[in-house]
Amino acid sequence: MKKTRVLRNFWYSLTANQRFLFRRVYYFPIDFWDKLTGKTNKYVPSRGLIYTGSPASAEKYIQQGLMQLNTLKKEINLQPNDSVLDIGSGVGRTAIALTTCIDKTGSYDGFDVVKEGVDWCNARLGKDYPNFKFKYVSIYNDLYNKSLVKTAEFKFPYDDNCFSKVISFSLFTHMQISEIQHYFFEIQRVLKPDGLCLSTFFLYNDKEEDYVSSNADFAFPHKKDNYRLMNQNVKSGNIAIHKDKIKSMLKNANLECVKVSDGFWKNDDNTTKEYQDIVIFRKI
Repeated sequence: MKKTRVLRNFWYSLTANQRFLFRRVYYFPIDFWDKLTGKTNKYVPSRGLIYTGSPASAEKYIQQGLMQLNTLKKEINLQPNDSVLDIGSGVGRTAIALTTCIDKTGSYDGFDVVKEGVDWCNARLGKDYPNFKFKYVSIYNDLYNKSLVKTAEFKFPYDDNCFSKVISFSLFTHMQISEIQHYFFEIQRVLKPDGLCLSTFFLYNDKEEDYVSSNADFAFPHKKDNYRLMNQNVKSGNIAIHKDKIKSMLKNANLECVKVSDGFWKNDDNTTKEYQDIVIFRKI
């Protein structure tokens, strides 16, 4: 719809602080009502504080996380003793669910570029689950953080070969190509030799490109070198990447693409799939 596209362009025209403030003000009435009626959860932020993904009630937020947990169990055999790195941990949507799986023999580490989200998670999840740790990293992202530290030069604050599973939901959909390539190198460094990574993307092939570029509700009209942008001026707003390019980028970082599962963002078949496309990869 043209209206949807106009609203999205308006959203991208705001600064990060303006977007945060807008969410808080817009969702204040329903957040206030949730508090009055007891429809809150100590680990779930109010809608106005959810800056990534769709704002949701506490019940739905937990359900979304549990769906991600089921995906991780099915696709990369997530186990209670796994050492997990969550890149772009947000406001704990995935972490909340993982507390029901990762036990004291395992560990969870997450980092994010938005300090408010990290502080929220440490004050609640980190307090009750000592093996769940969250770090704030001040690096540039034109949606969330105006730091001068370049994402493509950022080194993950972890040792080599220390995680058995690396995960990221709706992270690489908001990064530039050079940044994604750098993160692939960093994932290769911190991932154990027998470890697995699951990440989500917006992907397309030659047959799908025309639809992806012109879909009225969710289009990527700006063509680049084997990738497309939703907004020319906000390069980290939303990015769709050709499947061949993703595989080439993984190989360049000594990573092997194990599996690609299409999500339903390109169609309406949401019965068994994730919204975004899933890519599973490992060290070569």
